Amino acid sequence: MNEAELLFTHVLGCDRLSLYMDKDKLLDEDQAATICNVLKKRAQGEPIQYILGRGDFFGLEFKVNKNVLIPRPETEILVETVLRYAKGDSILDLGTGSGCIAVALAKSLKNIKVDAADISSAALNTARTNANLNCVDINFIESDLFNNLVNTYDLIVSNPPYISSAEIKKLAPEVQCEPKIALDGGREGLDFYSRIIRDSLKYLKDSGYLIFEIGFGQLDRIKEFILDSGKFKILEIIKDYNSIDRVIVLRKVD
Repeated sequence: MNEAELLFTHVLGCDRLSLYMDKDKLLDEDQAATICNVLKKRAQGEPIQYILGRGDFFGLEFKVNKNVLIPRPETEILVETVLRYAKGDSILDLGTGSGCIAVALAKSLKNIKVDAADISSAALNTARTNANLNCVDINFIESDLFNNLVNTYDLIVSNPPYISSAEIKKLAPEVQCEPKIALDGGREGLDFYSRIIRDSLKYLKDSGYLIFEIGFGQLDRIKEFILDSGKFKILEIIKDYNSIDRVIVLRKVD
């Protein structure tokens, strides 16, 4: 469905077919007022996912709100990659946000324990809702990256903030509606990568995998962080649908 169809079917509580079959039906005052309000929000740049309160990711439905980043199709590549490398019995989703990555993994990997961490308690509340909505069991932890974590994992996955601070105000209005904490990666957009690569060593089991999403043009600098650590081997770099380097797979080495 296009945006207009999504909005009208949501407000009117009908399916797409009914929307056209009943096209001559008059709206009552409440429906008309609600549609006017919804269209005003959209015209002001509020993302349709926030207006509807939901979004789709990896074939699953998720509740979304202004406390969490809206799931992107590109991040499905990250999930697909993790599914190819998932071994052992434990996975950590670092910076889980809406929980879309953790939930998609828990849904697909029935015998692997999934932990999910985020610094935002509001985001974690949304993530818990999404875990319940999709009937998966995930251990959620409030933590600034690894600060409150104690376990070690076979695989750590992350889609950290990677927009440079200077670029935030240049983003589309829809993106600027999303939480800055989930977007702002510091002066160069690289702050979280240096921390994750350095600190993950303590929380990865021997030969464990670190897999994360990256932004446009960041690969070379991130490779420098990896080289400086001296503890990771790059196994794979995966491009997204626009042939942009999007996912890096690392393995911990002795």
